[in-house]
Amino acid sequence: MDSDEKQFFCGGFGDGVVCGGFCNRLLRVNFFKTIFGAIGVDSNTNIRCEMKNLLNMVKDKPNGWLQLLDNNGSFAIKSAYATIQDLRMGGQEYLLALLTKVVFMNQKGHEKKIEKPDDESESYGRSWRLTVEANNARPWRIVPDNCYNHLQNYMSGGQYQLDLNLVVQHILSYAHEIPLAADGMDAWILDVDDTCISNIDYYKGRRFGCDPFDSAIFKAWIMKGKCPANPAVLELFNALIKKGFKVFLLTGRDQATLAQITTNNLRNQGFIGYQRLILRSAQYKGQSAVRYKSAIRKEIEGEGYRIRGNVGDQWSDLQGECLGNRTFKLPNPMYFIS
Repeated sequence: MDSDEKQFFCGGFGDGVVCGGFCNRLLRVNFFKTIFGAIGVDSNTNIRCEMKNLLNMVKDKPNGWLQLLDNNGSFAIKSAYATIQDLRMGGQEYLLALLTKVVFMNQKGHEKKIEKPDDESESYGRSWRLTVEANNARPWRIVPDNCYNHLQNYMSGGQYQLDLNLVVQHILSYAHEIPLAADGMDAWILDVDDTCISNIDYYKGRRFGCDPFDSAIFKAWIMKGKCPANPAVLELFNALIKKGFKVFLLTGRDQATLAQITTNNLRNQGFIGYQRLILRSAQYKGQSAVRYKSAIRKEIEGEGYRIRGNVGDQWSDLQGECLGNRTFKLPNPMYFIS
């Protein structure tokens, strides 16, 4: 242990002789009461037992303290060790206690294995939804059957709308702070399906993605032209138009067969005043969504527009080139487009 470590472990809290990467004087009792009290060890006897256990772990090991941290495997421990001296020097004892709590977690807690939640439980559905929203399960093709009840409750019970509303509020806050240039070339990109307008009514009949995607059935749904607006996104759209952004609606829908029905659907739902609706033309058929939308954004920037924001429900809306200054992911655990 070097002099800096000695100063930290011994110098500030009482005399002590360093032994195996820790001081055998065990610092001062009142300091330990603060530390161990934070993790539920409140008696002097228990404190002595805990410290004895820690000393046994590091005894006669050259870098026992650091090895103990590594073995415990906490992501926070190394950063805690690196910054704890600075915190102490700054007199931030409350932060020191919190960091020490991370370091001195009891060993049983660290040895606990991560278990997969019960496949039949609501908790599994929540875990699965978080995983796909964080884009950690890509690519995936179908929602697991045992997630159906959770997704039904999530999409139809109000939480989906609350989540969507919160994201939109953050987008609005960001948009309001942007000073627009006088040239009128500040642009914004919005996805269409399950961003501007919703396909939830269709996906109810597909068990919210638990049934395989059927392109013919989905196209028949689109051809009805009755996709309702996402109210929060319509509010966002109108706010962007009012402020002066040039809004581009970018969709993977087929231009040859769905252009007019999509235009009418959007107009009927209140999406009026956008700069351009862009659908997938023949030259982009067969390309991934990432490649297609990247190419379109590049064209928009090539016209001199500055993409200030980009919003979509799929990660493929927000990946690739020319993404803009900031991207925003809307919730959608029902399907994945690569």
